[in-house]
Amino acid sequence: MNKPLNDVRVLVTRPAHQAKNLCELLEKQGGVAIRFPTLAIAALENTQAIQAGLAQWMTYQWLIFISVNAVTMHSYYSVDDKIKKNNSVRIAAIGKATAEALLLAGLPVDLLPEQGFNSEAVLAMPAMQNMQGQRCLIVRGLGGREELAATLRSRGAVVDYLEVYQRIIPSFDNSALYLLLTQNKLDVITVTSVNALQNLLIMLNEQYHQQLFWIPLVVISDRIRHIAADIGFKRIAVTNSPSDVAILETVKMCVTGGLAWPN
Repeated sequence: MNKPLNDVRVLVTRPAHQAKNLCELLEKQGGVAIRFPTLAIAALENTQAIQAGLAQWMTYQWLIFISVNAVTMHSYYSVDDKIKKNNSVRIAAIGKATAEALLLAGLPVDLLPEQGFNSEAVLAMPAMQNMQGQRCLIVRGLGGREELAATLRSRGAVVDYLEVYQRIIPSFDNSALYLLLTQNKLDVITVTSVNALQNLLIMLNEQYHQQLFWIPLVVISDRIRHIAADIGFKRIAVTNSPSDVAILETVKMCVTGGLAWPN
């Protein structure tokens, strides 16, 4: 009995430690998940600076966690200088997965947008409008977008960063992917961040780039879609959420004729 993704080969570029669930969902639908992590998450070595930042967390009114990795890279719920929930400090999460990670860490979430899963969704919340005199600590990876901090500062907040991890390009054997591309047997590409998209091109020989541009690309935000289009990708589909289930459903639409690609 055929399944919706019968033998469809889908490239999964998630970091290795975050790819299992999506790969299993694809395989249950008959797809072939091609694991090719284009991004790895590594702890920063500035342990003393991170501990110093954590020691000051009670001086803030808001702690804003950008991602699951911002939560899981350190055990915020463990010892002395780690974060323990305090009524004077409110915690915001960008995205449901981040909120779930915080709850697992013993940190109740005070602010989570019902719609949206990015900085813009958090900034649209009523609690984030009048920020005069509020001190905010944004927990994130090294680098990244500045819009959240810039907008909060424009609304009167004092904003600091606590950077607890970095994104790096992993070492990975390209040979299996090269073979699929040579045989024109890669059907869909999934990408969940701008870094992952850019690293994909870095990790593959330039001679394959034009071929990649015509393979359906599933992304999780309009921002990634715009950047992918600027790079040269021709067939780009955006999920309605960043969840693995939403990615699966969009992949299915790509291969069953549910999407009309631009000419």
